Parts: sequence; C-alpha cells; structure tokens
Amino acid sequence: MAQDLTESLHERQNILNNRYVLEQAEQHLELGGTLYNGDIVFTKQQVMTMFEISDATIERYLSSYTEELKNNGYKTLRGTKLKEFKSLAFGTLINEGTKTTVLGVFTFRAVLNLGMLLTESESARLLRSRVLDIVLDVMAERSGGHTKFINQRDEDYLLAAVQEDNYRQNFTDALDNYVEGNKWKYGIFTNLIYQSIFKENATEYKKILKLNTKDNIRETMYSEVLNLIASFEAGIAHELKIASNSKKSRLTHKEAKALIQSFETHPLFNPLILNARTKMASRDLCFRDALHEKLEAYIKAVPEADFERFLGEKSKSLEEQLSDPETLAVFKRLKDR
Repeated sequence: MAQDLTESLHERQNILNNRYVLEQAEQHLELGGTLYNGDIVFTKQQVMTMFEISDATIERYLSSYTEELKNNGYKTLRGTKLKEFKSLAFGTLINEGTKTTVLGVFTFRAVLNLGMLLTESESARLLRSRVLDIVLDVMAERSGGHTKFINQRDEDYLLAAVQEDNYRQNFTDALDNYVEGNKWKYGIFTNLIYQSIFKENATEYKKILKLNTKDNIRETMYSEVLNLIASFEAGIAHELKIASNSKKSRLTHKEAKALIQSFETHPLFNPLILNARTKMASRDLCFRDALHEKLEAYIKAVPEADFERFLGEKSKSLEEQLSDPETLAVFKRLKDR
C-alpha cells in the first residue's frame, strides 16, 4: 500500500527504528555533517540549505513536532557542549553567528525525520522516495526475499509453535469428548478463538496476508499470538470438561460457543489480547505491508527490538534453525512429549 510518510507517525517511526535502514541510508545518501560524540550531526543552517527551506519553516516544524524530533535526535547545545561542538565544526557555523549561545543540531536520524515531515520541499520529497527504496532493499535482503514467514525468524517461534500444537491436540480432544456435532465443529470453534483474539476468522486472515488455500495460517503467526491461542485452547478444553461433566452429557454448540466467547471478556486475558492485537497489527503492516482493518486502532510503531528480532544477526529462517543440531534436538524432545 502507498506510504505517505508526511501523514503517518508510525510509518515514519518504523523506518527510524530500523537501524539497518539507517545504516544503508547514511551510506548511500551521503548528506555530510560533523561527527560529534559518536553521531553525525547537522546544524539548523545546514538542514535549511539541504532542504531549501527558510528559517521560519524549520522553526514551524520544530514547534509542531517537538517531541517526535527530539525523540529522534534533535537537541540543543549550550555551554561546554556547544564549545566542544564549535571546536569540531570548523567552518560550518559561519552562518550561525559568532556569539551563538544556544545551537540546535540534528542527528542523521533527526534529519531523516524532518525530511519525512516536510511538505514544502522538493529535496525532502526526493529523500523520502530514496529512503522508501532503501527500506524495500533492506527488507528483501535481510528476510531472504520474502516476508510471508518472517514470524518464523524469531528465535521464540519454534518453541511457541510446538507448545501450541500440543495444546491444539488437547483442545480438539475436548471438542470430541464434550461437545455435540460433526467434524465441522473444529473449524467453527477455532474461528471463534481467532475472532476473540484478533477479530478475524481464518478466511479473513488468509485474505489479508494473501496466503494460499493450503497455507497453514498458524505457521505465519507470531510467537505471542501462538502463546495466547494455546492459553485459550488449554483453558477452554478444561472448562468444556468441567461443564460437560456437570451437565452429565455433551454440550450443545450454543453452550460451547457461549463458554468460548466468555474468555474474551475475562480480565485475565485483557492485557494479553491487547498485546497480541497490537503486535499482529503493527508488525504485519510494517513487515508484510498487510493491513488488518479490524485491528487498525491497535497499530503502533514497531520498536527497535523487533527489527533485531526479525531482521537482526540472531534471526534465522526456520530451515536454518532446524539445521542446527542443538535446536533440532530440542525440537524433537518437545514433539515427543
């Protein structure tokens, strides 16, 4: 989907939180700047020249987006820090005034941030276009060229998948033993769990992620979502048994449905459901360019740690993980339980 960085805070922050994109952008954009305390920084005058904007324009953006720009590296230098910077900046302060006592500087990250905001600057528009190209290149390179199963690059995925599979068996056994009906009840009640957790049934989920008919949707789910599904399955299996034994007969579909739906409103699950919805909606939009419209209110910027988790040095495809003898041994032990 088209990305309008000038209007979307979380899409701007998703780029700025991705250190792999920042590294590539710093290398390819070659904006210059001065090395100060380990960061490349730019004076306000340099940024004005870079984007061909006036002092009034940059001040307006600094006022309107103060918190965002500060969070991404804009800072003011005074006293000793300003003196230190002046000694490093050589001739770059020529237009700042010889008696400057306070100086605003932008880190490279803050310059990109401002470039994503500016609507008056053609230079900023070109920068946004180049940055979006870099994002695509980095995602393709670090994810192996596809993101359908980017969830599996998380080192926690394998354990979550195996545990969920075990609880899934307990859940289907409970449906067999304690709920009336034919084989169609497995899909019906599984969809009720999905709708309780992330407001979509299996068909809707597959359409959003553009999955094939034969794709197993749980193989595309993040570990936190799988863990919550497992919790639902374990708890529901337990409650179905208790309710059926109390009734001394199998439950009707209506009775079982009411039991499952009650889980969504249980206070125990409220923070877990909020966490799962936020992670699914935010990560899928960022990594898979997939919008869960029913979860749109839960979308936030993906934190820096998640880029390390799914794109970093420790992230590996499932095939790579299973090629490791130690990981394979753990997997076999879990499957044999």
